Amino acid sequence: MSATRFTYLGPEGTFTEAALRTLPEADTRELVPMVSVPAALDAVRNGEAAAALVPIENSVEGGVTATLDELASGEPLMIYREVLLPIAFALLVRPGTSLSDVKTVTGHPVAQPQVRNWLRANLPDAVWESAASNADGARLVQEGRFDAAFAGEFAAATYGLVPLVTEIHDAENAETRFVLVGRPARPAAPTGADKTSVVLWLGDDHPGALLELLQEFAVRGVNLMLIQSRPTGEGIGNYCFAVDAEGHISDRRVSEALMGLKRTCPQVRFLGSYPRAGVAQGDVRAPRPGTSDGDFTAASDWLTRCLDGRA
Repeated sequence: MSATRFTYLGPEGTFTEAALRTLPEADTRELVPMVSVPAALDAVRNGEAAAALVPIENSVEGGVTATLDELASGEPLMIYREVLLPIAFALLVRPGTSLSDVKTVTGHPVAQPQVRNWLRANLPDAVWESAASNADGARLVQEGRFDAAFAGEFAAATYGLVPLVTEIHDAENAETRFVLVGRPARPAAPTGADKTSVVLWLGDDHPGALLELLQEFAVRGVNLMLIQSRPTGEGIGNYCFAVDAEGHISDRRVSEALMGLKRTCPQVRFLGSYPRAGVAQGDVRAPRPGTSDGDFTAASDWLTRCLDGRA
C-alpha cells in the first residue's frame, strides 16, 4: 500500500481538494485527483492509496449518493475523519466573457440546487448541463464547450478562467461534509466529541420494521444525526439505511445499540467512529440519565450480584 498517497474527487480545483488541503497530513502526502468517487475509493481498496477524501453530505441536498452507495457495497472501508467546508460558488468564464454572453452553464449535479435561484434571476435562459465535478466543468469551459461553470473561485487560475460573479449561493451558510476513508483498522481512541457511522439492512418488510431499528438507538439514549435510505438494487422496496449516530463505538450506549442491531439485522456494516468536525468536547451534551458508561456498568454489576445471590 502507498502510505504517502491520498486520492480525492478531482480534477484539480474541486471543493474536495480544498477540503483535503485543510488536513495537516495533506502537506506530507502526494495528492492524486481521480475522475469519480468510486475511482478514488477503489484506489484505497487496491492499495494504490492510503486514504481518499470524498464528499458525503451537503447541507442543501443531503447525502451524496455515490459515496453512500460505495461505502455500503464492495470491499469494506472505514471513515477516519470528517471535514466541513463552507460552500460558495463563482461563475467562471473565459476572459472577455460578459454575463450576456453566457448561454450554457455547467457544474456538478449537487451544485445546481445550490445556485438554482441565482440562475433563475440572472441567467433565466441559460441551458444547464451537468459535469463530473465542478472543476471538470471549469475544464470544459476552458476547452470552449460551455460558456460558464459554477465552481470554487480558487479553480479559476488552474483553468485560465476568471470569476465573473463570486459568492453565489441560494442558502446562507451552505456547507459540505467530506470524509477521509481508509482500509478497516482499529478505530481511533474516543475524543468525547465523536460520531459513529453504520449501514443497516432490514430483515424483512413489515409494519414497524424501521421503528424497531431506531428503537435500538432510542432506548439507549443515542442521538441520530443522519438517517438516509438507499435502494439495495434487489428490487423496488428493498432498502438499506445509512446512519450517523452521536458517540463512539467504545461508549456503552453505542456499542450495546450496535449489538442489538447486529442481532436483528441481516447485515450491519460498521463504517467507523471518528471525531466530529467543528465540535469540541465541551460542546457535547451529557448523556441522558441512565445512559452513561457509569450507568451501564452499575446495571451490569447489579445483575452480577443478582446472579450470585448478593442482590
